[in-house]
Amino acid sequence: MQVFTVGDFKSHFSELLERVRKGEKIAIAFGRKKEVVAILTPPPKPPGLARPLGILEGKAQVVFSEDFSITEEAFLSA
Repeated sequence: MQVFTVGDFKSHFSELLERVRKGEKIAIAFGRKKEVVAILTPPPKPPGLARPLGILEGKAQVVFSEDFSITEEAFLSA
């Protein structure tokens, strides 16, 4: 994790946001002591709806018909 002062952060804002987007953490320091006051991290990746079938992988599949009355998301979280 690299530490940038507020001035450096402001000067390279777009570049640093792109680095955060790629997964890097960026710290922002403030004041004479250059105390870290913030850390930018990429957002967590949302969990996917696809679940591995474990020992049945390649041997079974799950298919939901169009008239199924509950969403896959609600079904999997129950």
